[in-house]
Amino acid sequence: MITGSCHCEAVHYEYNHTPRWTTSCNCSICRRLGALWIYAKVPLIKVTGPTISYAWGEKSLAFHSCNICGCTPHWENLKPTEPDARMAVNLRLADPEVITTVRVRHFDGADTWAFLD
Repeated sequence: MITGSCHCEAVHYEYNHTPRWTTSCNCSICRRLGALWIYAKVPLIKVTGPTISYAWGEKSLAFHSCNICGCTPHWENLKPTEPDARMAVNLRLADPEVITTVRVRHFDGADTWAFLD
């Protein structure tokens, strides 16, 4: 299990899966957040604490930030009843020792919608 928390520790996540990699995306929001996303099916992730959400564009995802310190711990699928619906947590909010054990893949979310490796 991987755990993480925002800076003020009001929001916590538990990721009950083993990630094959973490994704560094260059889309307009991910590059600003500086997040490293690890994905899993919705039931494998538990998030607790006070967040505010932000959805834009097609409004298929909502990015959640701590309403106290502003860190972004996760995004959720706004259609969670779809088969294989996933969500993601920000691996950068985990302990540094955990982050270094997961391979980083770079994703071109700004243009080609493909991995760059």
